[in-house]
Amino acid sequence: MNYLIGIDVGTSSMKTLLIDESGVVVGSVTEFYPFETPKPLWSEQDPAHWWKATCVSIKRVLEETRVESKDVAGVGLTGQMHGLVLLDKDNQVLRPCILWNDQRTAKQCADITAKVGAERVLELTGNPVLPGFTAPKIAWVRENEPEIFAKAERFLLPKDYVRFLLSGEHFTDVSDASGTSLLNVGQRDWSDEMCDALEIDRSFLPEVTESTVASTRISAEAAAATGLLEGTPIAAGGGDQAAQAVGSGIVREGIVSATLGTSGVVFAHSDEYRVEPNGRLHAFCHAVPGKWHLMGVMLSAAGSFDWYKNTFGGEEDRLAEENGSNVFDLLTEQAAAAPAGSEGLLFLPYLSGERTPHPDPNARGTFFGMTLRHGKGHMTRSVLEGITYGMNDSLQLMRNLGLEISEVRASGGGAKSDLWLQMQADIYGSKVVTTNVTEGAAFGAAVLAGVASGVYNDLDSAASRIVKNTGEIEPGNGRDIYADFYPEYQALYPALKDRFASIAKVIDRHV
Repeated sequence: MNYLIGIDVGTSSMKTLLIDESGVVVGSVTEFYPFETPKPLWSEQDPAHWWKATCVSIKRVLEETRVESKDVAGVGLTGQMHGLVLLDKDNQVLRPCILWNDQRTAKQCADITAKVGAERVLELTGNPVLPGFTAPKIAWVRENEPEIFAKAERFLLPKDYVRFLLSGEHFTDVSDASGTSLLNVGQRDWSDEMCDALEIDRSFLPEVTESTVASTRISAEAAAATGLLEGTPIAAGGGDQAAQAVGSGIVREGIVSATLGTSGVVFAHSDEYRVEPNGRLHAFCHAVPGKWHLMGVMLSAAGSFDWYKNTFGGEEDRLAEENGSNVFDLLTEQAAAAPAGSEGLLFLPYLSGERTPHPDPNARGTFFGMTLRHGKGHMTRSVLEGITYGMNDSLQLMRNLGLEISEVRASGGGAKSDLWLQMQADIYGSKVVTTNVTEGAAFGAAVLAGVASGVYNDLDSAASRIVKNTGEIEPGNGRDIYADFYPEYQALYPALKDRFASIAKVIDRHV
């Protein structure tokens, strides 16, 4: 039996999974570590935490499952994207990694965009230059820590620093590199034009490969530290969203995932390089060789429902505690009693600002259209509908680019409720399916390792073997109702945008 290891280098923890060749999870270990916020809007982490967690978690998962290292066919890597690890000529880390959620680089983003041109940036990289991306972080270090930058010989992304310690070699993959603002995403290689704009020499960049390539192998030193066998192949791997999509079988055009966690992510495989003209969708290289993906992100998806429960669900909390039931189930029972469309009550789920399709930190959550007819069930249902309308915004942008959607694979909180699953099918206007895969990016990294090591022929055949549908929901009677209400939802943000900005200024003056 062949076994595969997937390692997910997260922001607050590392997850290491061991699966067998049929996709069954044999073992799982999570190691936690801290990150620092030395100043407001800053977010940094010592890469030494990742290596310690790597060694401990691999040893533990092998010991706990009693799998011998000779039976591990390959290792796959994934993790948090966009982070900046700077190395000197001796491959020593020069400063803490600047993480994906660090927001210090607004000036550098504006400078790079002005120098290259906003349209050209989109054409080359598929995305605007955003504060979370890697290139503006490089520019920030050059401008603000020149003594450190003068020593820098190379940069790596977080998972690729772990690869370096496992193998002694510098590599990255095209999906993770897509989040740097330095990759020509259409050509799947570093962009000379973007590098020239930042005055970055190609020697500063790791070699970039497709995600299924066995780019490196476990070194003797790493074998001693982890318990793995020297020479075990290491797949190039992928960014966390691309790896999670691989694990969920989003490896063919027409299949889209809709993940309703605290935030909401809509992820679509694309056979072509498609760029949303206004940069409202992320366009990255996929972990599937020669393919791309489109991604929309809303900041408060199931997080909006959680807020609603905490704010208005006191009675349901009490009943749930008394009866040993789930408070969210009680709330969705109330929502099910209200009609589709909530009799005109609309909810904007912008409780944390928004990202897709409105990149606006000033956007606010809003109940609109309330009358004396509306009760708590209407309010609960309108929250679920508003979240789903927000996810549908990303799907509509994808369809506008010519992407035909045959099915949406639901996961997260939105896959646990029959009401919410039917609502998604009705609002998306597409079949919604659930699958047997409940693991995240580490599972996808292990699947990538399976292709890199020859356990699987390719990602499509791996997905067919591993991912099975557990339920299918077709659009129902609510489809026509939601088709009428959705344009009203879409009209609310443009109507309120100026008011959102105005109230933000008032808050700044008085809070």
